[in-house]
Amino acid sequence: MNIYQQEKCWAAIVQFGGQTPLNLAAALQANGVNIIGTQPQSIEMAEDRKHFAAMLQRLGLNQPPNGTATDEGEAVKVARSIGYPVLVRPSFVLGGRAMEIVYDEEDLRRYIRTAVEASPERPVLVDRFLDDAIEVDVDCIADGEIAVIGAVMQHIEEAGIHSGDSACVIPAFSLSAKVISTIETATQAMAKELAVRGLMNVQFAVKDDEVYVLEVNPRASRTVPFVSKALGVPLAKLAAKVMAGKSLRELGFTTKILPPHFSVKEAVFPFIRFPGIDIMLGPEMKSTGEVMGIADDLGLAYAKSQMAAQPPLPSGGNVFVSVKDSDKPETVRLAAELIRLGFKLYATSGTAQALISAQVPVKRLFKLAEGRPHALDMLKNGEIDLIINTPSGKVPRKDEIQIRSLAVAQRIPILTTTSGVEASIRAIKAIQAKGISVTPLQKYHAATRP
Repeated sequence: MNIYQQEKCWAAIVQFGGQTPLNLAAALQANGVNIIGTQPQSIEMAEDRKHFAAMLQRLGLNQPPNGTATDEGEAVKVARSIGYPVLVRPSFVLGGRAMEIVYDEEDLRRYIRTAVEASPERPVLVDRFLDDAIEVDVDCIADGEIAVIGAVMQHIEEAGIHSGDSACVIPAFSLSAKVISTIETATQAMAKELAVRGLMNVQFAVKDDEVYVLEVNPRASRTVPFVSKALGVPLAKLAAKVMAGKSLRELGFTTKILPPHFSVKEAVFPFIRFPGIDIMLGPEMKSTGEVMGIADDLGLAYAKSQMAAQPPLPSGGNVFVSVKDSDKPETVRLAAELIRLGFKLYATSGTAQALISAQVPVKRLFKLAEGRPHALDMLKNGEIDLIINTPSGKVPRKDEIQIRSLAVAQRIPILTTTSGVEASIRAIKAIQAKGISVTPLQKYHAATRP
């Protein structure tokens, strides 16, 4: 306020500073600040759970069953009514802090008692968690009259991992045209209902071709620089002009651009600086940066993103595989693909047995407490080039943490989701077939213009 008054500012923009400026918007307006762009009343409609649910109902849009709780008893009642698993979180969070996926009542009671302080002023949000759903981010820009889709971004990792920690792809690579149309229509309807002027980000989940709205952020998201670079369109600059009074028609940006190339955003993590920390991802954000890969082929674009994020994917060598029971059927298919690509597989007893039963060649290794040779020995000797390790339960086993931690220290790529394995196999195939080539960014951007 002191700066605003001292500089005799005409107006303030609250869309470019993440969540904090949105939390301050109503108080700034109440103290005489001229907020340009999306107004605080619209921000409240998107942020307040009851207002948001009412808006979605008016528009005929789906959201996962949910409720709010101010104490342990209410939380248990909500969870029983909507069914487990549930995603629980405090009302006002940054970076997914204190979010958790809870699978039973015992864990929910523990969460309410130890992880958060629930109260009427700060209720806990309880949402039905959609297992095995595809998460989708959408950035759009609106001027009060029209809303233009910037990009529909399909996540590599399934819903449940914080969007800031997930790799995502422009354009969406496996969603049907019908699902994409539903997502775009829903985004434009919400932008109009919220009277958005500037940028808006929406997070969706797609399960069995059904589209659910997870949340709406009436501001610039962390994905805006990625979308802008993928398309060659300065979305933040256009949004600032819209907030200052220009229309999208005046600015010449009225239709969605569908690029002929693929762009992949990958998260960068600080795990190498924290020896011994477990690297498993979840609803709470852990990444500290982002990189991007771009190519005409999705596999190459993903491979480039992994090269930028480090460590890069190998084009051959030995793979250690250890996955939870529910992932074994899918892992058998993916492991067979790795064999066809020339890799040799090593696995502990349970995973090895699943592969042997499917006639996938694999060499069995001992678990750490069973004897030698085991995975840590091979890692220390530089004999493992890639690790596939999905968590075995809510509490990770000591063996898994040791293997994952050593892999980080040795800069060995480690894949912790089957969707990540599938994307990596696509990338390795592309590397083996085509190799890595470099094309100037300007050439990609030229191809997106009419």
